[in-house]
Amino acid sequence: MRLPYPELSSKALAGLRQARQAIAAGPLDGRLLELVYLRVSQINGCAYCLGLHAESLRQQGETQARLDALAGWQASELFSPGERAALHWAESLTGITRSHAADADYQPLSAHFDDREISDLSMAIALMNALNRIAVGMRQ
Repeated sequence: MRLPYPELSSKALAGLRQARQAIAAGPLDGRLLELVYLRVSQINGCAYCLGLHAESLRQQGETQARLDALAGWQASELFSPGERAALHWAESLTGITRSHAADADYQPLSAHFDDREISDLSMAIALMNALNRIAVGMRQ
């Protein structure tokens, strides 16, 4: 690790953990959140988070077939329409410099999620991107 950031920035990290707990206590399904966290971590190349979220999903009963297919979810029949909308939004927000969070990426969410769920999902995606950047940047 480049720096012991958990000690150096303990209050800031505690705030990020508190945000994660608030999202987890919200209306979104925990398994959906973990799928989104894993997909964002795949995109960002965060090895630490890949292991963490894949293990969490296994503990929640996720199948290995779905874990194996997650990176190519667009070509897989293993994901529900709601999961597909959430994963598409996760990719759009993670690649915001390319996507600019286009309306075409956002609009499909409303068919599967209410406003609170969309807000929490967006917060979850932003949070995982922040945590990935810290872990990758500090070589965790």
